[in-house]
Amino acid sequence: MQSLEASKSLQIGSLKVNSIVSVAPMAGITDCVLRQLIRNFSKDSLLTTEMLSSEALMMNREQPLLNHEPFEHPLSFQISGHKPELMAKAAQKIEHMASVIDINMGCPAPKITSNGDGASLMKNMPLASKIIESVKNAVKVPVTVKCRLGWDVPNKNYIEFSKMVEDSGADAITIHGRTKTQMYSGVADWNAIGEVKSVLKIPVIGNGDITSVEKAIECLKISQCDGIAVGRGVLGDPELIHRIEHYLHTGEILPEPGIARRLELLRLHLSKEIEYRGEIHGIRFMRKFFAWYIRDIRGVSQFRFRLVRAENLNELNAIFEEIESHVR
Repeated sequence: MQSLEASKSLQIGSLKVNSIVSVAPMAGITDCVLRQLIRNFSKDSLLTTEMLSSEALMMNREQPLLNHEPFEHPLSFQISGHKPELMAKAAQKIEHMASVIDINMGCPAPKITSNGDGASLMKNMPLASKIIESVKNAVKVPVTVKCRLGWDVPNKNYIEFSKMVEDSGADAITIHGRTKTQMYSGVADWNAIGEVKSVLKIPVIGNGDITSVEKAIECLKISQCDGIAVGRGVLGDPELIHRIEHYLHTGEILPEPGIARRLELLRLHLSKEIEYRGEIHGIRFMRKFFAWYIRDIRGVSQFRFRLVRAENLNELNAIFEEIESHVR
């Protein structure tokens, strides 16, 4: 792994990011509220929007996903699609907001790949190359690509694909250490990410299974990659990126948050979502997060069942107080 001194920044084209840790884009998860919560703890990491459909962008249907505040920067906007000209126009449309334009070539969701978007582009390298070249020629901000190891295990083409990404002009590449068909099962292959790092000149960012400081250290050690992108690890733990950065700067591993701290963060996250969306919609949006914040406590299922059915803040606060009493 790089020395601590060398591990403090990442050069992505013309952009210097004063952290090698970034947030991986997650649909329905990395909204402006979660990004701002993470930014409260991590001042320098590269944050990322949810995936933005290029076609929807051109029809002005993605406006809520574009919402952000200046202090979120550096902020990467991720776009998806399979039409080079349309992708270029979509990138131009949001360029003024973005520190980076990221192209999604790794989403494994069937509703995405069935349209020829996301990870399906790993099966069509000539088209993927045209998309990268078109976007790169259309904007002045750095352009990055996120992909996987390939479509499935018999068709892993991550080395060839990554070389194409670099040759097509991308300024960096993020690789999730699984194939499309693996989805999120099994174990991310950090050695494969290391193989890519050994053959590319542009920065290589590793992604997959980075759920703790220790996992981040291991990923960096095994892959020797230039940076890491944390996805599911921030769910219920928005301070994780800060703790990773703290280790990279000091060599000290801070303790993971206990249930009391997680409940405090949950209340904060919920209050911000309610402030942003209103009480009804904020609570409904947060239901997916409840289980992550209260994981690993005794009798979690009874509380989870009630939390996802609560209709107002008073009900939720009463349940939170029961949980706090339960774990004392």
